[in-house]
Amino acid sequence: MPSNAGTTRLVIVESPAKAKTISGYLGPGYVVEASFGHVRDLPRNAADVPARYKGESWARLGVDVDNGFHALYVVSADRKQQISKLTKLAKEVDEIFLATDEDREGEAIAWHLVETLKPKVPVRRMVFHEITKPAIQAAVANPREIDRDLVDAQEARRILDRLYGYEVSPVLWKKVMPKLSAGRVQSVATRIVVERERQRMAFRTAEYWDILATLAVTNPGEGPRSFNATLVALNGDRIATGKDFEPTTGRVRPGAGVVHLDEGGARGLAARLEGRPFAVTRVEEKPYRRRPYAPFITSTLQQEAARKLRFSSQQTMRTAQRLYENGYITYMRTDSVNLSDTAIAAARRQIVELYGERSVPPEPRRYTGKVKNAQEAHEAIRPAGDNFRTPGDVAKELSAEEFKLYELIWRRTIASQMTDAVGSSVSVRIRATTSGGEEADFGATGKTITDPGFLRAYVESSDDENAEAEDAERRLPNLVKDQPLTADQLAAQGHHTQPPARYTEASLVKALEELGIGRPSTYASIMQTIQDRGYVFKRGQAMIPSFLAFAVIGLMERHYPRLIDYDFTASMENELDEIAGGDHAAVDFLTAFYFGSSNGTGDQAIAHAGGLKKLVTENLSEIDARSVNSIPLFTDDDGREVVVRVGRYGPYLQRSVPGEEQAPAAEGEEATTPGDRAPIPEGLAPDELTPEKVHELFLGGGGERKLGDDPATGEPILLKSGRFGPYVASGERKSSLLRSQSPDSLTLDQALKLLSLPRLVGVGPDGAEVFANNGRYGPYVKRGDEFRSLDSEDKMFTVTLDEALALLAAPKTRQRRAAAPPLREMGNDPLTEKPLVIKDGRFGPYVTDGETNASLRRGQTPEALSLEEASEMLAEKRAKGPAPKKKAAAKKAPAKKATAKKATKSTATKATKTTATKAAAKKTPATKSTPAKARTTD
Repeated sequence: MPSNAGTTRLVIVESPAKAKTISGYLGPGYVVEASFGHVRDLPRNAADVPARYKGESWARLGVDVDNGFHALYVVSADRKQQISKLTKLAKEVDEIFLATDEDREGEAIAWHLVETLKPKVPVRRMVFHEITKPAIQAAVANPREIDRDLVDAQEARRILDRLYGYEVSPVLWKKVMPKLSAGRVQSVATRIVVERERQRMAFRTAEYWDILATLAVTNPGEGPRSFNATLVALNGDRIATGKDFEPTTGRVRPGAGVVHLDEGGARGLAARLEGRPFAVTRVEEKPYRRRPYAPFITSTLQQEAARKLRFSSQQTMRTAQRLYENGYITYMRTDSVNLSDTAIAAARRQIVELYGERSVPPEPRRYTGKVKNAQEAHEAIRPAGDNFRTPGDVAKELSAEEFKLYELIWRRTIASQMTDAVGSSVSVRIRATTSGGEEADFGATGKTITDPGFLRAYVESSDDENAEAEDAERRLPNLVKDQPLTADQLAAQGHHTQPPARYTEASLVKALEELGIGRPSTYASIMQTIQDRGYVFKRGQAMIPSFLAFAVIGLMERHYPRLIDYDFTASMENELDEIAGGDHAAVDFLTAFYFGSSNGTGDQAIAHAGGLKKLVTENLSEIDARSVNSIPLFTDDDGREVVVRVGRYGPYLQRSVPGEEQAPAAEGEEATTPGDRAPIPEGLAPDELTPEKVHELFLGGGGERKLGDDPATGEPILLKSGRFGPYVASGERKSSLLRSQSPDSLTLDQALKLLSLPRLVGVGPDGAEVFANNGRYGPYVKRGDEFRSLDSEDKMFTVTLDEALALLAAPKTRQRRAAAPPLREMGNDPLTEKPLVIKDGRFGPYVTDGETNASLRRGQTPEALSLEEASEMLAEKRAKGPAPKKKAAAKKAPAKKATAKKATKSTATKATKTTATKAAAKKTPATKSTPAKARTTD
């Protein structure tokens, strides 16, 4: 679109990819530049706080809670260069268009750009939901002003999350473990996963049986000759199924009024029904009709991409971002199921072309979303443009990952405007009577689809992998009442009740959405955060909570239940929506939440408790750290209580007799009572700690096990598991297992050889002793300060003095391995222009520009990482600065000779107390909370 004569306009977008696409749609009078996302934010740490604010009581929070909750914003170090570039460009143009994303986050970025650049020329807000030439030209022709209500809502959300995280997280540091974090939504999401695991831990399975009959008709006519039917009732009473059992006891629910068949009962009944006549007692036929699914919103896209493509939420959103920025789909952060008239027309035209006119309903379909406070003015996620490109049209332009997601979106959009799937469903009841007069009723259902309609284009998946697909048919013979049947086979079949399924990312997003917690822009980051924090780990698609998560959620439930209450968290989302709509003031909401002084908004329960600030400070002394970090399991057969302790070096099992005092054990050491501790293997799910598994861990699967007695000393030789792995111990002697040895197969003779280390090989001509031993880097021989590696572990026990001396006499050699090639070359960093590569390191893959390294986060893969994400990761790493170097330990003063008198016990105690007092005095007191009127600093 040509600019006005002589007018130059600066268009600021968020990413370089978006800038590149948009610049192609605008004329020569436009300069398109990227902000690289947020340009400023609250201080991340004390180092980010400008010197002139460091003395303020609120500096720790970055929010002046005593002065209207005004925020201190700082430009991050990695954005300063880009801000300088934008500031220079702003002085050279006649008008600025802020073309950041159309949601609250994008609105806030636009406002921050104005506050930071302070332009002297007119500024306009330009919004669009797809990056196509018509959409961009329309956005330029119809700009608007920045929506301050949306900005206030985003700012209130950011401040709320900062207050929550910065006030609650320190409680976790003191009572659970350092460096933990709490978050308004992440803590609730963790609680949902933990509650499901508790249900699985409390679950008790039940066995129940029924009979599967293979029945046949004499003259089938159309349709199959035989079909399957399942026993559903006996003498009029329903046969028990899985839903009839209590999950915590495995018993039939009281008053269920069902027949619980065991194996013997089912097999006996099947035998009594052999050769007996069967007859149809009821046939019910109903029309089947299934309407299409609504077009994708952010949450449903993440759910279906997880089910069908096995994408994580982060992977889905990264891929969708690329598709959006390159003009293939509409904006991917939306909670609206609306389609524009243009999009509906495009879909209907394409349906006619691909599936025929019969597949298009007479009237366009309109959908109403179920998400609370959905922004219905926005559109659902769909292919971009007025004429949709088919997957075949774009296949050569997209990566494999992008193509799969585009095809998913295209199919869902097309299907949403197609006709219903129609057919018929049949329910049949069949009866047989034993010679003893027992009446056994069997049931069968069938489904026939006469017109698949939208199912030609798209079939939705289910979280239940065993669920039948929507387009699956079950055909039955044409049956009528009283029709005789014969039983070809009667098979008793057993079933076990199953614990509730663990959440996947897809089902957890769905649960959060149904509870009204979180928003489209936050779901992916929540899924990633709870994994990065170590609260949840994945096994396949299943999300499993760690014992650390149990400790954190246990603390929150006991002492801050309102902060992880589902309704409370959803109500905060609703109030933020009201702020966005201009119906409430952000300062009233924040005041009620933080101080408890409610002015008609905010949560009354928090207000009555005195607000967040009072809640986390006054009750701190009441929190018992040991209790919080103990997760009871059960009492074993010997009356010992078995608990999981969350320790500094990971979770471990401990058992004790109630009331029995045990000597405390330091972390990483063994308890004084033999066998009362056992480490929990990494990756073991909480519900897998059954009594049998616990017994195994204590008695050989990683706990303590006696191998025998030392023939020389008579002392027991024990196999133990410590912080650094398995080892053997006898008296004061300890020795780690060799890399080639397994705890499960270790023998007494092998343990004795290990305890013989370090082995004296002999004495050299110079009188120096030569030893063989095993170390961190493998087996070696040693004389004084000289070391040489041995080429095998066996050599420690067989190397002779001459061989050892020859090794020690040889010069040291260090063979450098050739540098491994990078896993992937990514191109130049958009910020620094340095080439970025992904390499494989000791702790996993990392991205580097040759100077700064950043490890890939959990869930990220070298193949899926985008250039923009890599640039952002390195920028964050540079902003943090180099890790502080550890101070070298002070050298001890040489011991004085025997002329000095020994200090008395009381003198030593006094000196120790004095040292401790001085050390405590040096500690910096914790700063009080409170920040300032959108204070901005470079």
